[in-house]
Amino acid sequence: MLRLNPDKLRDFIQQLFERIGSESKEAERIAFYLVQANLTGHDSHGVIRAPYYIDYVKNDQTRTNQSLSVIFQTDSMAIVDGNFGFGQVIGEQAMQLGIDMAKKHGIATVALRNSAHLGRIGDWPTMVADAGMASFHFVNTSGYGLLVAPFGGIDRRLSANPIAAGVPVEGKKPIILDISTCAIAEGKLKVALNKGVEVEPGCIMDNAGNAITDPAQFYTDPPGVLLPFGGHKGYGLSVIAEMFAGALTGNSCSNPDNDQRLLNGMYSLIIDCDRLPEELGFAAEVQRFIDFVKSARKAPGFDEILMPGEIEEKNRKDREANGIEIDDTTWQTLCDSAKDLGVDEAVVQESIL
Repeated sequence: MLRLNPDKLRDFIQQLFERIGSESKEAERIAFYLVQANLTGHDSHGVIRAPYYIDYVKNDQTRTNQSLSVIFQTDSMAIVDGNFGFGQVIGEQAMQLGIDMAKKHGIATVALRNSAHLGRIGDWPTMVADAGMASFHFVNTSGYGLLVAPFGGIDRRLSANPIAAGVPVEGKKPIILDISTCAIAEGKLKVALNKGVEVEPGCIMDNAGNAITDPAQFYTDPPGVLLPFGGHKGYGLSVIAEMFAGALTGNSCSNPDNDQRLLNGMYSLIIDCDRLPEELGFAAEVQRFIDFVKSARKAPGFDEILMPGEIEEKNRKDREANGIEIDDTTWQTLCDSAKDLGVDEAVVQESIL
């Protein structure tokens, strides 16, 4: 395992994307969000994704320097198209549109389709919460990310289908929920594969329906499947995510006919909390509830009760101070990409602490 300097790593990743044709601002945004994922402890959505993104551009699955197109808009509803652009840019643009609409009208829904991989979905409720707003987000993949078996089934029928939400907390970091509706996100499976470690039981099956824990057995021909978390409960949430992120956006629910490129759909609901009546006592009730939950007696082995998002904040502080750990396999793939694209070796090596 190597330890990397977050700032130097951002510079390195930015140069990778500039070399494949991204304008400086786009490359900076991609690098920012990928490294941010590593800082929060979500390595599955961090710089491990960079070589995959580069391949998507080379194969015209993702297109550089794209912007949102607004397909339909009312005062509080927008349907937008990402034009196959990088999700780190398209997602940010979609959230800014939703924030601007919610400021004017108190509430907004943004239905995004045809975005390349949106990265760590927790970034989007965080952005909204930083604007003082609450939000809920459903995400799917139109067919390229067909990975998950339905409850009681063996064959791939669903995407990983993240669900995320954010609630601002007055004077403090927001509550941020960011979960996949499957037992393990495929990105985390790739991290485990690169590290050469097994995953917890109940996360994956092989193509014959046998329970497995070795990621290498998932990446076979025919491939294995991911399982929904919590059995029928995670499966039910996954179906709802498909309905909102696939059907309501026009992105398409997971469909094997759409396996040409990885496209995310995201349905976002945004509420301007400053527009709520003062007598509602929203901010005070949020804090009262947090304090009440945290006052519970600690179970054996637990020193603290955390709210959603607090573990990511702890990870960020630690990794900003001590560096980002990365496995040798992931680092080698990044070095190979740098060499292929002609990035200065000194830039690459400066990332290592």
